Amino acid sequence: MSDVSAPPSVAIVGPGRMGRGMAHAFAYTGHRVRLIDLKPRDPAAAAASLAAARAEVARTLAIMAAAGALAEDGVARVLARITTHDAATADAALADADIVLEGVPEVMDAKRAAFARIGAAARADAVIASTTSTFLVEALAELVPGPERFLNTHWLNPAYLVPLVEVSPGRRTDPAVLARAIALLRGAGKVPVECAAAPGFIVPRIQALAMNEAARIVADGVATAEAVDTATRVGFGLRFAVMGLIEFIDWGGGDILYYASNYLESALGDRRFAAPDIVTRKMADGATGMRAGAGFHDWQGRDVDAYQRATLTKLIDLLRHLDLLPAAK
Repeated sequence: MSDVSAPPSVAIVGPGRMGRGMAHAFAYTGHRVRLIDLKPRDPAAAAASLAAARAEVARTLAIMAAAGALAEDGVARVLARITTHDAATADAALADADIVLEGVPEVMDAKRAAFARIGAAARADAVIASTTSTFLVEALAELVPGPERFLNTHWLNPAYLVPLVEVSPGRRTDPAVLARAIALLRGAGKVPVECAAAPGFIVPRIQALAMNEAARIVADGVATAEAVDTATRVGFGLRFAVMGLIEFIDWGGGDILYYASNYLESALGDRRFAAPDIVTRKMADGATGMRAGAGFHDWQGRDVDAYQRATLTKLIDLLRHLDLLPAAK
């Protein structure tokens, strides 16, 4: 095992966009990172691939420094925590890691080859995680010796900035492994949320609907692309930077969502706007949100006034930061 006083060492298999972002995130927070390219290449091509990955991490670190999130001498210091390894030197790098993150292309043959190599070289007590956005955790767990140490961690791009990581354990994932993975992610400044291994996880599923609807609005001539972008940036996005979607249903009232959904379904003639059964059931039960004392969340016993003030203060701070708060007259 590694020195318990030091941050866990991390091996990242796959030096593409996601691998580079994860390498940045872990090295930035003090972890030793082994960035590995398992693809068979001649030595010159392997060196060029890893040099390009390292240069990209240096570029994103320089952006952080320019934004004041890293000291001027920090780029070299953080970059020094990352070592790069080609297929010829990968086994030693994998054997040294407390956790191995797989980020190879979303092709099953590539996943199969990567996990075969990882399974043979990694320590028996190492946590093994995929970062797939395509394959379900159970399918990939079959490729890993010791599926109890396997789970999926779905990062969002840019991985070095977006805090969220959606964590999906499999049926056989050891709870202690899940706890170790979550602790590692938190140690890298991430905000892990656990979800079932379902297509689309949480954010991609919501995001796909929102982006497709935005495209339809443009196609239908309702608004220009520029108008839709402005509306989502200064309306939709601002609110959901300080409140979750479910939280916002309770804030405004599930009854408002219910009636708005019925109107849109009727006016636009499309079932995709219909309220889901859970909203209809809560409407029937009177569990319409904050004002009713119950909705998706339990509001009984909470100081709702204090909660609202705190939430609105966050929104005011965000508006001020974005120079969108009008001056008082």
